[in-house]
Amino acid sequence: MGIYKIAVLPGDGVGADVIDAARKVLDTIGFEAEYHIGDIGWEFWRTEGNPLPGRTIDLLRSTDCCLFGAITSKPKEEAARELAPELQSKGLVYSSPIVGLRQLFNLHTNLRPCKAYAGNPLNLRDDIDLVVFRENTEGLYSGIEWHPVPTAVRKAFDTHPKMARYGGVANDDIAISTRIFTRDGCRAILRDAFEYAKRHAYPTVTVVEKPNVIRETSGLMVREARQMVKEYPDIELWETNIDAMCMWLVKNPQDYGVLVSSNMFGDILSDLAAQLVGGLGFACAGNIGDDYAVFEPTHGSAPKYVGQNKVNPIATIRSAKMMLDYLGETALAAKIEQAVTRVIEEERIQTYDMGGTSTTTQMAEAIAAAAKEA
Repeated sequence: MGIYKIAVLPGDGVGADVIDAARKVLDTIGFEAEYHIGDIGWEFWRTEGNPLPGRTIDLLRSTDCCLFGAITSKPKEEAARELAPELQSKGLVYSSPIVGLRQLFNLHTNLRPCKAYAGNPLNLRDDIDLVVFRENTEGLYSGIEWHPVPTAVRKAFDTHPKMARYGGVANDDIAISTRIFTRDGCRAILRDAFEYAKRHAYPTVTVVEKPNVIRETSGLMVREARQMVKEYPDIELWETNIDAMCMWLVKNPQDYGVLVSSNMFGDILSDLAAQLVGGLGFACAGNIGDDYAVFEPTHGSAPKYVGQNKVNPIATIRSAKMMLDYLGETALAAKIEQAVTRVIEEERIQTYDMGGTSTTTQMAEAIAAAAKEA
């Protein structure tokens, strides 16, 4: 393909730093792209009352995919207090712009590879190579919740026998969040997990839920997995509860390959798995839908490190590698993978989280140089 159109959303905090680092690597290996910078994040919430302006949505719709940096996200009351004075009385409620992007563009699959690179002093073990598939648009992140609870909603919930214990609780003293699964949503994330396992020769897919307690939603996911595995005779389906999975990942992470779970459980799993292989400085992610994708590091905006040229850019550089794979630029993606592997293995350039003193820029330059030679 010719020149790609890439939306770039630096966002907040160190987002701009890590995006610059990734672009340095992309430019060095000869990736041909037009980069279109978009507005997202806390400053636009504070000054416009919208952390995801409509102009940014339009920008994404005109591009091939998106490379995203980081955002600051705060609780409801704190977010409201930080609005500009003229917006304080408008009843605006903050919602995460990255969650909004996932739902707006139906980026149903969150793909998070967690790989231990030789030479990384932070590895729990050196033989970890697993991938978390997290459903990205449903579950507890659907955003359908209430406080105080409207009377009509309360009446509907009161028809359930297990609401009887809350009969004496006033609507203002109860908060309700819904955990919504659809069969199509379950099947979409499961299909992507099984196909990935097949394509990359992983022998197992582990579905991680809690059907013994959360019977209806987790039960739907597990039942669909049991049906789907019949289409993949070379793959074994394992089923594990979320609490047990956290324990087994710490004890025997090398036993697992592809993990698949719902939104909240997948979020927890992916951060735990990231720490096994070095922490969030190594944690890349792809938010992938049928027609669009957004690639991002999973760390936050790290405001205490802004302007210090300090944070580890490997997560964002690996996210850029995932973007190249998505675009079909597999040869260029392989150059980045080889370069990251080499730089970590050499143990010469290490950022603060790895116990070293190298800067964000120095790490990016080292990976870019290694990628040029790959």
